[in-house]
Amino acid sequence: MIRGLRAVAAAAALAMITPGGALGASAEILRFDDLEGWATDDHAQALSVFLETCPDLDPVDWGPLCALAQARPAAKSFFEIFFRPVLIGGGEPALFTGYFEPELEGARHPGGRFRTPLYRKPPELPEGEAWVSRAELEDQGLLQGRGLEIAWVDDPVEAFFLQIQGSGRIRLRDGTAIRVGYGGSNGHKYQSIGAELVRRGIYQPHQVSAQVIRNWVKRNPLDGRNLLRHNPSFVFFRVVRGVPAEKGPLGAMNRSISPMRTVAVDPAFTPLGAPVWIEKAGKDPLRRLMIAQDTGSAIKGPQRADIFYGTGDAAGRKAGHVRDPGRMVVLLPIDKALALVPGG
Repeated sequence: MIRGLRAVAAAAALAMITPGGALGASAEILRFDDLEGWATDDHAQALSVFLETCPDLDPVDWGPLCALAQARPAAKSFFEIFFRPVLIGGGEPALFTGYFEPELEGARHPGGRFRTPLYRKPPELPEGEAWVSRAELEDQGLLQGRGLEIAWVDDPVEAFFLQIQGSGRIRLRDGTAIRVGYGGSNGHKYQSIGAELVRRGIYQPHQVSAQVIRNWVKRNPLDGRNLLRHNPSFVFFRVVRGVPAEKGPLGAMNRSISPMRTVAVDPAFTPLGAPVWIEKAGKDPLRRLMIAQDTGSAIKGPQRADIFYGTGDAAGRKAGHVRDPGRMVVLLPIDKALALVPGG
């Protein structure tokens, strides 16, 4: 996931949403009774996650609600009294995917099996424009020998997936760990290697998952390397300090995110920091109140969301199989909901 955005995007995003406006997204106010499973969710847990980021929201629009939330009211009543569920872009097919915080084995210095570096952003990286592609970076060796390495890991495939996730933990041989977060990119658009495997006729769409891709690349080292280079996007990292080990990685609002309560959204349609009701279908249905605390380069559209599954391999296995339909409903403060849907 691409992180590092500021919470001021929340207010700007809401201002962009107009029924039939420039983004062409419809908006409909629903009742809480319309939300399947609403009555049985753990609203107190959702309120705790909301409190992680609500102090960073626009004080005019969200300040009074955040102050009320900090008093720890009855959570279900709090959301029902002060918010309205708004279905944005309900005419579009929804797509839910999952992401996680990887844990990789690594070392502070190269040697043995630790040969794949994770890089900091180079100082000449231009802001807001495309730089050289992944393949060009590798072929020209533009990053090597410059002291940009944060650590070396033992698996180039896992390093590639770490770039897709945008953050992770590197477990060192001395028992300590380095936490890394998104530090920038080369400005190229992400190209799905799973979709490329489907295009080549190697797999059918329903067969593709992160684990399937990992296994194929490892079984086919040369073709696998070329497959990874199909994605021109290259992500740089930064060392994340000051985040307790028990807390989640930093999301787009520069606060720790929470497993199964944080969702990544498109901030052009969903305000960052807003509560979001999830109705995910598929093998493991999910009906849950989450908080929009993250973004992603592949998360585009009003009904597109990425669910944070947690840290480590188990979370990664669960997240890697999620590609499900459903519905996403944003909870907006009453005045904002009515301004978005006049007469709603």
